[in-house]
Amino acid sequence: MSGIFGIVQTGKQALQTQMKAIEVTGHNIANVNTPGFTRQRVNLVTTPPTSTSVGMIGTGVTTETVERIYDRYLDNQVNNETEDLGRWEAQKSAIERVEIVLNEASDYGLNQAMSEFWNAWQDLANNPSGYVERVSLLGKSETMAYQFQQTYDAFSPIQSDLDASIAGAVDEINLKAAEIAALNEKIVSVEAGNVNANDYRDVRDLALKDLSLMIDITSTEESNGSIIVRLGDGNSLVAGNTSADLSTINNVVSGRKDVVWDTAQWDSLNDSITGGKLKGWIEVRDVIVPDYEDKLEELAEGIKTELNALHGDGFDLDEEAGGDFFAGTLLSGTFAVDTTISTDVNKIAASGTVDGAPGDNSNAINIAELQNALKMSGDTATFDDYYNSMISDVGIKAQQSAMKYNHQTAMITYLDNYRESISGVSLDEEMVNLIQFQHGYDAAAKLISTADELLQTLINMV
Repeated sequence: MSGIFGIVQTGKQALQTQMKAIEVTGHNIANVNTPGFTRQRVNLVTTPPTSTSVGMIGTGVTTETVERIYDRYLDNQVNNETEDLGRWEAQKSAIERVEIVLNEASDYGLNQAMSEFWNAWQDLANNPSGYVERVSLLGKSETMAYQFQQTYDAFSPIQSDLDASIAGAVDEINLKAAEIAALNEKIVSVEAGNVNANDYRDVRDLALKDLSLMIDITSTEESNGSIIVRLGDGNSLVAGNTSADLSTINNVVSGRKDVVWDTAQWDSLNDSITGGKLKGWIEVRDVIVPDYEDKLEELAEGIKTELNALHGDGFDLDEEAGGDFFAGTLLSGTFAVDTTISTDVNKIAASGTVDGAPGDNSNAINIAELQNALKMSGDTATFDDYYNSMISDVGIKAQQSAMKYNHQTAMITYLDNYRESISGVSLDEEMVNLIQFQHGYDAAAKLISTADELLQTLINMV
């Protein structure tokens, strides 16, 4: 269409187009602080020209699309790094609890109890028939056995709490998966009409990031706009508008929670989980904590075995052969001084010979010298060295997890800032756009006003 009415149509189209641009600009400004929001841009194109006697004349402008300023590769990278962040965040907090259990910074810990236990044997060697020394040795022995058992038992609540965290994470994963499936359905429905579902895509991307904090995932987008989310075992958590559910069951061997698909198969997914908080919690619960439990058992069993053997070779004040000094195990929760000793300190076998009692101290000396004997780690370490290596190891693990967590936090901060520089809303830029589109709107209104004046002039001529 050309002529005056063509000018009116061009002005009208320009008004509508500039108004849409202002609406999108306003939407950007309103969401400047909305988490996960991606800046949107109006793509303006010229409308098809019309043919006239003097050639082709343009007919104005229209809106082609409203698109997100979005870098898919960057978002995938953010999700991948978020998986590692979740893992080290979970592992850091869990190992800090383990470190508290083995805390030797306090006034009294297992290290101190062991030291006082060996010193008590030395005191008995100095006075093998002394009643006070024997009562003191019994007290120090019971204290050390109690410290061993208490330290060992403190690991179990950590594992139980991690079980609860794992079960809670599974529930959260199911909710996020259902949310993504629902967003898939909305996006497919909207974009079937050749319209970009920008805001729905923003919400879905944010849900994917939240999901990757809990567990490692891979996502691929289908031609219709929906995404498929898969876990480490290759099975789909989300496909189209449907989502599968995860669940937890108690492992028949360990009694701890296994993550499984909510199906009749009940195959554990623990080994296939490589990222997210689930990985961190499972690793501490099933690898790190059991390793320290085993080491503590080995240490207690080593002391018990060596001391019982020497004690059995000695003789007590009643000129009888010594029996076991320690009894029970940490695993059964019964590690303690043998009841024969705890009920009668005269049964402590300090003498090396039956004729030497009560003055002989050779057996007490032999037992006291166990403190410096190489009996652990293939006869390469003392009992104290072995325990101190445990303390050092947990400290190193805590430091490493903290360093990796801090690294991932810095990486995510960098990527988020980089994403903001691409996809975030700049108020300065939006204000410039607002002024630009406002002037465009005013000019389009002026064009219609001019066309109206031309029409009135034409009518007055008739």
